[in-house]
Amino acid sequence: MNQVLKRPIVLFGPSGSGKSTLLKKLFAEFPDKFAFVVSHTTRSPRVGEKHGEAYYFVPKDEFLDLVKKNGFIEHAQFSGNYYGTSVQAVKDVQKLGKICILDIEINGVKQVKKTDLNPRFIFISPPSLEVLKERLLNRGTETEESIKKRLETAVLEQEYANTPNAFDIKIVNNDLETAYNSLRSFILEE
Repeated sequence: MNQVLKRPIVLFGPSGSGKSTLLKKLFAEFPDKFAFVVSHTTRSPRVGEKHGEAYYFVPKDEFLDLVKKNGFIEHAQFSGNYYGTSVQAVKDVQKLGKICILDIEINGVKQVKKTDLNPRFIFISPPSLEVLKERLLNRGTETEESIKKRLETAVLEQEYANTPNAFDIKIVNNDLETAYNSLRSFILEE
């Protein structure tokens, strides 16, 4: 596999646009070519979770020290614990000869643009906000309030995607097979 092909791939787009479904198809077709990074967290391991596999479980002070040293591509706090994707974790995937896939939100995209990882950015878009709302409703897992919040976030994500150099390719996921073929072609073209 050529070295250029090993640049990380950043997928972003609204919740419900089909990112996870597209990634499942990609990993199924190419099980040895792609990998997700192992993230860091300050929470305790759950039963069966191993350090370096599920997460890198680190103390809060170590996590915050990495934040100060710009060691994270992106990080956030949820329920009193910190979570983050480290620059080193991405580089570790690259050392394995695999293409690192990052499925992150807009703030993470903005943060990764400040690194030297030189990723390729793919924006996955629903055909319209109406279709997105329908997909979120059909999940049956969303409250009315969470759907409203996701739709508001989707508007902001679409606005960001309209800024210059926000992405390398935009894939409108109107038809799963067509969207997957576009994703596959773009990733493999280098």
